[in-house]
Amino acid sequence: MEAVATQLAAISPATPVVCAYLELCAPDLAAATHALVNGGAQSITIVPLFLGVGRHAREDLPMLVEAMRTQHPGIAFTLQPAVGEDPRLVQLLAQIALEGV
Repeated sequence: MEAVATQLAAISPATPVVCAYLELCAPDLAAATHALVNGGAQSITIVPLFLGVGRHAREDLPMLVEAMRTQHPGIAFTLQPAVGEDPRLVQLLAQIALEGV
């Protein structure tokens, strides 16, 4: 996840990027949101880096985003689908799996 954030920052240096974790690591979504809002963000796009769409992506994350919307009513939140649902990523993973075959 940190490598993706580093790559994103290199591609778009003007875009603030903060990683957030749902469990076991910090910062959580609330702390990451707070950091972005304190930095002047008016909109926040959340990109779930989940390969599968389990309970976290289906239930936990939407509830957390709703809580952030309530806590920060002036901020526009966008919750993107989990990256594992993107056909481009699925194709890339298949290509990587076929290397050396």
